[in-house]
Amino acid sequence: MTGLFITLEGPEGAGKSTNRDYLAERLRAEGIEVVLTREPGGTPLAERIREVLLAPGDEQMNPDTELLLVFAARAQHLAEVIRPALARGAVVICDRFTDSTYAYQGGGRGLSLERIATLETFVQGDVRPDLTLLFDLPVEVGMARASARGRLDRFELEGRAFFDAVRTAFLKRAEAEPARYSLLDAAQPLAQVQQAIDALLPKLLERARG
Repeated sequence: MTGLFITLEGPEGAGKSTNRDYLAERLRAEGIEVVLTREPGGTPLAERIREVLLAPGDEQMNPDTELLLVFAARAQHLAEVIRPALARGAVVICDRFTDSTYAYQGGGRGLSLERIATLETFVQGDVRPDLTLLFDLPVEVGMARASARGRLDRFELEGRAFFDAVRTAFLKRAEAEPARYSLLDAAQPLAQVQQAIDALLPKLLERARG
């Protein structure tokens, strides 16, 4: 038996973590085993890599270093959490996955998409999300929400042009794979966003139950 792999994507301030928890609660109420996780992170070792990736510092991180660290954390995460959970038939809901790598390191940093694809195949094998919820919102709204949360991490300190490129990359990927993506307007009030999630539940439950 294989489980269902759902990823939540979007720019800063899109509400992915809040809605990840909401979706998990709705699925668990239907008797579905749900594993909640995030990237970068998800295991003790991957969380330490996350700290390195997010912490602002005096030394500028080389974009290739950033990319390799992202995939190093992902390799550990897949081995310790994602693959075992899917193998036993659980639903895995992950806050960010490889679409974020294409958006942030590909779109934002301008790294080669072919290089990212090579690492994706090397690290992930045939593991790909079954469904991706893309929480989209205008860049200025996301940046304002992120700033309101308090201290900004290394990515949140980037400028408008970076986040414009990130958003464009996400939307291009959604356009290219409409069967996998569900696009949600994250600029709406939370209640309306969660109504849109509720509308997806029948399909998710059908797939989760095989």
